[in-house]
Amino acid sequence: MTAPTIRPMRPSDVPGLVSASIAAGTLFAEHGIILPPDDPAATLAEAIDVLVAEPIDSASAERQQAAGPVGFAATTVLDGHCHLEELAVHPAYGRLGIGSALLAATTERAARRGFTRVTLTTFADVPFNAPWYRRRGFEPLPERDWGPELIRQRAREVEAGIAVAPRVVLFHDPA
Repeated sequence: MTAPTIRPMRPSDVPGLVSASIAAGTLFAEHGIILPPDDPAATLAEAIDVLVAEPIDSASAERQQAAGPVGFAATTVLDGHCHLEELAVHPAYGRLGIGSALLAATTERAARRGFTRVTLTTFADVPFNAPWYRRRGFEPLPERDWGPELIRQRAREVEAGIAVAPRVVLFHDPA
């Protein structure tokens, strides 16, 4: 597989992206984390920007067309910073560089739009969460540096039942 095509989301992408998000969410069970049901469509609708990944399979143009987008990165703005609300890749396309391509495109796009920081919240000990982001240049953001919107975001995660395992706030300064 060659590099994925990264592009802005289209309305017709939503059903496939919801499926990708739900499928990606099942991977947490392998790490003892059972997440409450959520509505990926709401995350996509509330995002300021959503980039999607379409795999390029040189062996089959039909497969690419049939597969449609297999992952996405949805961002919002918190405390004046670009905040990565969700990055999801369908497990069938995992470990192929799609998540890395989406993350790189997201940080590049944030820098082009004048953001000096990208933040996110994630599970501290799940290999494809904080350790994965740390290998890509993200660092822990001390709680004393959280703005009021980020503090509210963390509180919403607790209320929604997402904080079922240790979580961490990470940041990256893309400029």
